[in-house]
Amino acid sequence: MFSINEKATQESAKQHNQRLVLKTIYDQGPISRVDVARATHLARTTVSNVVTMLMSEGWVEEVGQRIPERGKPPTLLCVNKNARHLIGVDLAGSELYGTVNDLRGQVLHRRYVPLANLNGKNAQERVFRLIDDLVSDATSPILGIGVGVPGIVDVKRGVVRQSDRLNWHEVPLQKILEDRYQLPVYIANDSHLAAFGEYSFGNGRDVSSLVLITVGAGVSAGIVLNGRPYFGDAFAAGEIGHITVNREEDALLCSCGHRGCLETLVNEHAIIHQAQTIARRHPTSKLHQFVSSPDHIVTIEPVVQAFQDGDEALHELIIQVGKRLGQVTAYIASILNVERVLISGYIARFGTPLISAMIEECRASVHPILASHIQILPSALGQDIVNKGAVAMVLSSEVELL
Repeated sequence: MFSINEKATQESAKQHNQRLVLKTIYDQGPISRVDVARATHLARTTVSNVVTMLMSEGWVEEVGQRIPERGKPPTLLCVNKNARHLIGVDLAGSELYGTVNDLRGQVLHRRYVPLANLNGKNAQERVFRLIDDLVSDATSPILGIGVGVPGIVDVKRGVVRQSDRLNWHEVPLQKILEDRYQLPVYIANDSHLAAFGEYSFGNGRDVSSLVLITVGAGVSAGIVLNGRPYFGDAFAAGEIGHITVNREEDALLCSCGHRGCLETLVNEHAIIHQAQTIARRHPTSKLHQFVSSPDHIVTIEPVVQAFQDGDEALHELIIQVGKRLGQVTAYIASILNVERVLISGYIARFGTPLISAMIEECRASVHPILASHIQILPSALGQDIVNKGAVAMVLSSEVELL
């Protein structure tokens, strides 16, 4: 008879082998059983048994044969990307945005639910409405739900400590959603998930560590170190918007109570305000082609259009914004020694001039050895960036595929 401990050890080994084989096929497929055994250093009979189990549950499928130089053609295996579906939710925008994704992160369905300035319990009801729709869209068993929340999120407890945008304070969102949907739920700050999304499915797939700087209504950074999201001891890592970069007496007052914060100079509101000033001072500014008066510049869209149309004053403004961001990027690169920094949010639409200014300022502000290794690139995932990070967190936590 086996003891309880021996049975537990056997079950643990069995689960380890299943995850190891599944990940090997996920990463290297199409791959034969023999090659899985070689890659995992497991016995061929063990691999064969695990593959049989994975196929019976729909995780793995046979996809033909490889013609060898000699001998019997081996049958090739791949992960069935639709074996399970995953739900990713982004609560940071003016519309709540959700997706149903396959095991490769590909978006299969999209849903939007207007937030309409609702918060508190009313915002929770909108989240339920969104996820209800996504659950109905899924055509395979759902592996789990990942949610990106603007604010400070205790990832370990699944609690939204504070989200000013949603007016949530100490909301046990993970438990609320798990009780409602009877599915595994993972929640984290939206910027942290965005960084993990780029690492898993975007412009960070070829590096082990990266920082993603997002500039929109606010400024924040998501950090991935050695393949894992870094949340910080108080789950507030990456709040770079409140680094002081201007110590002049007339520096702008920030919402945090300090003056000269990065956010006051480079966020969407700051750029719009400075564009209004340019339009007033320069009658020949190309901004006038897109708005009838400076007061009509209320979104970033005409600013981007005028910039792309060659407005020189806007070009100088974006260069200064790039230098400010490059200054803070230098701090990050010096502390973390990451080689890849990605830019997302509205700011990425200013393209090469912005990124070139960031690179120039960053490299001028760090040790030469660091300077030669820093890469600054735009993000690749667009509006799906948080959702794909949420999906990546589910994949990583539930089946260790990432």
